[in-house]
Amino acid sequence: MKKKFKQIIHRIQNQIKRIIPGNNAAKGAALGLLITTGLFWVLYSIGKYNGLNDRWVLLFSFVFVLVVTIFGFVSRWLIKLLCSVPEFYKLALLITVPLLFFMSFDWLIPVFIVVLASLCGAAILVLKKNGFQKLTKPKKIVTVIGMVIGFGGFVGFGFLYGRVGFDLDPIINAALSVESNIQQIKAISPAGKGPYQVKTATYGSGKDLHRPEFGEEVDFKTDSVNGLAFLDNWKGFGGWWREKYWGFNPKSLPINARVWYPEGTGPFPLALIVHGNHSMQDYSDPGYKYLGELLASRGIILASVDENFINGSWSDIFGGLEKENDARGWLLLEHLKVFHEWNRTKGHLFYKKIDTANLGLIGHSRGGAAVAHAAMFNKLPFYPDDASIKFDYNYNIKSIVAIAPVDGQYEPGDSRTKIEDVSYFVLHGAQDADVSSFMGSQQYERITFTDSLYHFKSGVYVYGANHGQFNTSWGNNDTGNPFSGLLNLKQLLSAEDQQKIAKVYISSFLDITLKNNRDYLPLFVDARKGKDWLPETIYLNQFEDSNLKPVANFDEDFDVSTITQKGGKITTKNLSVWREQEIKLKWQKKGSRALFVGWNYELDNEKESIESVPDSLIASYTIHLSSTAIDSSAVLVFAMAESKETANPKSEGKWVNKNSDNNKNKDNEEDAVDTDKDEEKDDKDEPKKPIDFTIQLSDSFGQKVSFPLSTFSPLQRTIEVVIMKTGFIKDNKESEKVFQTFYFPIEQFKKINPNFMLSNIKYIKFIFDKNESGVVTIDNIGFMKSIGY
Repeated sequence: MKKKFKQIIHRIQNQIKRIIPGNNAAKGAALGLLITTGLFWVLYSIGKYNGLNDRWVLLFSFVFVLVVTIFGFVSRWLIKLLCSVPEFYKLALLITVPLLFFMSFDWLIPVFIVVLASLCGAAILVLKKNGFQKLTKPKKIVTVIGMVIGFGGFVGFGFLYGRVGFDLDPIINAALSVESNIQQIKAISPAGKGPYQVKTATYGSGKDLHRPEFGEEVDFKTDSVNGLAFLDNWKGFGGWWREKYWGFNPKSLPINARVWYPEGTGPFPLALIVHGNHSMQDYSDPGYKYLGELLASRGIILASVDENFINGSWSDIFGGLEKENDARGWLLLEHLKVFHEWNRTKGHLFYKKIDTANLGLIGHSRGGAAVAHAAMFNKLPFYPDDASIKFDYNYNIKSIVAIAPVDGQYEPGDSRTKIEDVSYFVLHGAQDADVSSFMGSQQYERITFTDSLYHFKSGVYVYGANHGQFNTSWGNNDTGNPFSGLLNLKQLLSAEDQQKIAKVYISSFLDITLKNNRDYLPLFVDARKGKDWLPETIYLNQFEDSNLKPVANFDEDFDVSTITQKGGKITTKNLSVWREQEIKLKWQKKGSRALFVGWNYELDNEKESIESVPDSLIASYTIHLSSTAIDSSAVLVFAMAESKETANPKSEGKWVNKNSDNNKNKDNEEDAVDTDKDEEKDDKDEPKKPIDFTIQLSDSFGQKVSFPLSTFSPLQRTIEVVIMKTGFIKDNKESEKVFQTFYFPIEQFKKINPNFMLSNIKYIKFIFDKNESGVVTIDNIGFMKSIGY
């Protein structure tokens, strides 16, 4: 039987051999493929030539075939070389390379480790098997070099890994670079402990499998809610493990939170704070205790909401929960529903203790987007993605705070969340290695004010702040990768300082919006107003309130000679850059257009200065107003950022003068480099001077007032950061346009020229007369009422 079976197999193999193509068939197939493709390429090239009537097309076609042929030979050589790699080493590469890439932040690190580990391993085994003396002289040299590079590389890698980070080029803090008479706000620090004793409580399902504070030790039990409509992909292995770990499914999500509240009868304003997407097993909700204790002592109830059960998990690598950000926002409204019920329930701890007319939401990371979703859902009658789900919330949410938020992970109706008549504050760090783009500035653009009440929106961008240190349980590692030594932490603020910034700004924001205490309002225009409360670093403040009367926001059309105000117009002189364009961030677009203007005087730094430029050559941008009713309490405002593009774009390409001689063209090409090159030529470590220029206003009688931008502050140069240590090797400095609001009270103009008519301003002119070159981005020019600055 066995013999017969072998005969059958042998016959099958013989039959297979008969039908397998031989060498002649393989060569014929190759020739057929080459000839057919060649014919098609000739026909294609002739067709392109006939269509374009350009004989160079034929040459290009020939060269292209030659390049592709060379590429084919090189590729074959590389494949052959790879196939000649010893089988065991090839297997090692196939196993280790995917693992190294999975563990690292940057492709450079796996390549580095593969080379060094291979050199070390090869040298060790050669010496062990053969001994150094038995090696030939060339092999001795190669072995020694391999050991030096391999072990030396790992020693160097360990040294670099152990360092905190590296210094960046110095940067001048523009706000502190000039003498100013900025007065500290005359109020107690918003980060100071208030008069109330702080109490704590927890509420939840009472069935939590992992935390007794929401399980058997919970103070108040709450009913679960059905979140199936707001969650995607709670299924497969990831869904199975999530349900096994938590003990519930999407139809029974718990309402869990820890609460800090002031001792007293109240009623007190209520704020909820919610974390973002951290590992679900590393619970995030305790990380805001520092805010809970502060706010409760100052008369605000704070509940830190538990949404860990919809956070990411290692099990999601096999497919798991996604598109959950709308669920995060919806759950916040369900928490507010519970508080409203308790506020009406006699005998409950929170009976009549909550001021339901003053509610705020705070969110961090994905939670920062969730609070915006919640604020929008709050005013809707139906869930925008499924109108079979009715909403009936309509709570008095007065304000929302977003800490390092994402934007666009959930898009209601395939659009972005828009909010009306809710005050908004966004806080973001330049050293954020998680949400490294200032995405909250996108939501900032989509906040509008339509009713008669006072609202404002503000953004604060902090040099040295990261993502995680706003939550005490997250720390200085923004990546979730345990190899935190790969991060550059040299420029990072301490956790204490970063949390102090959060306390100052969040506490003051809630005091303004929930307690109507406007003493702290100037802090959101200018961090220097709270200089005694805040750590020293660079703060970029952006501010807009419901009193703003825009003159030019550059969103109205594509005509650069017109402005938002009807009847107004633009004139310019000597600008090297002038356009209106969408504002781009690192990751996406900001959602708003702005003005880009630049100037370049091509000075010889050794012989000339800006003062030597004739007035007739000075660049300017003038906004002519049709009619503007302004009283003495008004303030001129605009937002501005530096643009790092060249200030001399017309020195090459289509802009070169065809009649210029060769030397002139050569000079132009040199001038086309980065405008900051001359400033850095003498000393690369010399920080760039902040940008300053003159602002001039004229009334209809020709009376003028002129003052420098630095009356408020010169413009901060673009903040550059290096997030990963490998960024220093690759010279990868990250930056983006972050706007700063400039604030000029009209009443100060009278001091400059008493004859100037405040009620009849005819134009606003920006005169670029203090830096030899630069490009700036300007937005939201207008007038607003004074905020008591």
